[in-house]
Amino acid sequence: MLTESYFASVTGQPLANNTAVSKDVGIYEHTLHPSHSTTNTFKKSSAPCNCLAVNDTHVFAAQEEKSTVHVYSRAKGNQEAVITFPERIQSVALLDDVLFLGSQEGRLIIWEICTGRQVTTPACHVQAVTCIAATPYHLLTGSDDANVHVWSIPRLLELDSTIEHEPQETLSNHRAAITSLAVGQSVNPDTNICVSGSKDKSCIVWNYQLGVPLRTLLFPSFPLCLALDPCARAIYASSEDGSLYAIDLFAEKALLGPQSTEESSTAVQVSSAFGATPQDAGPASCMALNYDGTILISGHPQGQILRWDLSSRADSTELSNLNASVTNIVFVSPLPTSRPTKPVAVVKPFLGSRTYNFTAQLDSDMVEETRFSKTLKSKGVPNDVLEQAILAFQAPAQGSIHDQEVNSKEVEELWEIINEQRALQKKTLQRYIEAKSANA
Repeated sequence: MLTESYFASVTGQPLANNTAVSKDVGIYEHTLHPSHSTTNTFKKSSAPCNCLAVNDTHVFAAQEEKSTVHVYSRAKGNQEAVITFPERIQSVALLDDVLFLGSQEGRLIIWEICTGRQVTTPACHVQAVTCIAATPYHLLTGSDDANVHVWSIPRLLELDSTIEHEPQETLSNHRAAITSLAVGQSVNPDTNICVSGSKDKSCIVWNYQLGVPLRTLLFPSFPLCLALDPCARAIYASSEDGSLYAIDLFAEKALLGPQSTEESSTAVQVSSAFGATPQDAGPASCMALNYDGTILISGHPQGQILRWDLSSRADSTELSNLNASVTNIVFVSPLPTSRPTKPVAVVKPFLGSRTYNFTAQLDSDMVEETRFSKTLKSKGVPNDVLEQAILAFQAPAQGSIHDQEVNSKEVEELWEIINEQRALQKKTLQRYIEAKSANA
């Protein structure tokens, strides 16, 4: 059975003298399926919202009101390193072996954890970078200056130090600070969308590669955090008044796409919430969807972690109480993407030009992977298997014609043999009759 786990971080002092919760623990690893449990804890961390990132080997937590990032080893369960940067860190995001950090001064810092290479952009935001979202090719940064910048990741990682780092697009329709970003993982320029939430009580759905707003959503109070369905079909938002909203983008009255009957410039008022958080928990400060998008997990200022069943839309159930303000929830995919290498230990960042060594561990066999193992690890049916199956359906028709030709030739040869035997038999019988008549 597949296990699904998530990480939760807390900040601030304990809310009560609860002896059931370990002291000094700042990050918790929980198993959601098949049964909820705490599988690991990491101490000496206080990560604010949008300051937690996790991969297969490490946990990265930027510390509140500090310029340091704590790095934890998941295998060893301890703190591996404390990395200090020149500016206070307000947000982080991880893509493969690259950690992106947003600073208090509006800069973007890029750290390659396997080489130690560090790149810092100019202060393209005039205020702090409060949230970051990443796709395979693009990075989105939201700021207190009400702007969202779209960056090209290959350009940010370019080795040429003379290249100027500037945003590819700037999304500037908001009128107040950006509170949250959520982005889909599509790489098609026509279908990839992102959602930005702001203190101006609105969310905007963007085609971020083109810099075009697709729909504006208005809320009774400003959204604190957002989550996007894995198929980018629905948006989930938590607002300051404690309400949780679910916005279906492709319902009967579609908000996006060719089925939408309204102009994209028409704002939509969102008023009906599918759930409300308990008053003793407070509004959700963070939330995340599981792998298939059927369960929503929310973290709250009073320490509760709640589970929402999106299929039934039933009331929430409390999974845990961490006795401190929950600031981040990050899911780990139960089907991680296979990679040939993995970092064993992080290489501390170094700002400047030098020769870098790539330090990682081989995570696969040197021999070529078999067809069975590829099929077993793939998500769904691989394309090459589908192509072979389609060809297999066509092969019998071609093969039957060939078989008929072979069989026809074999039948002709057999008939020739039979006719020869009959002629020989007839000739032998005639000689026998002639010999018999001569003796008589």
